[in-house]
Amino acid sequence: MLNISPTILTEKISKFIKSLLNRKALKPNGILNKVLKVAALVIVKDLAKTASHCFASRIILKSLKESITVVLCKEKKKDYSLLGSYRLIALKNTLAKVLKKHIANIISKAAEEHRLLP
Repeated sequence: MLNISPTILTEKISKFIKSLLNRKALKPNGILNKVLKVAALVIVKDLAKTASHCFASRIILKSLKESITVVLCKEKKKDYSLLGSYRLIALKNTLAKVLKKHIANIISKAAEEHRLLP
């Protein structure tokens, strides 16, 4: 079993938020990535504290699990009655993406440290 600290550093959260792309569709939480980047200067400490509490208590907020799926028609298809003529786009909660990036980094580092990957 891996011993992973639930404490999240504000620097890492800030780094993940800065890496989000600006020109993306509005997510279920109604927060544009561009707005989150500006607000991060003010909210990053509280966000890190809240995320640490969620990890420590093993609670995932329902709002972080929500997404909106949009169906788009692919261009120049002969038969739009076929499922392959459409593309699904999942709009996920921006804050959930930030937390998932952090978790993915923890898992990657642990896998490298313990040589779990070839």
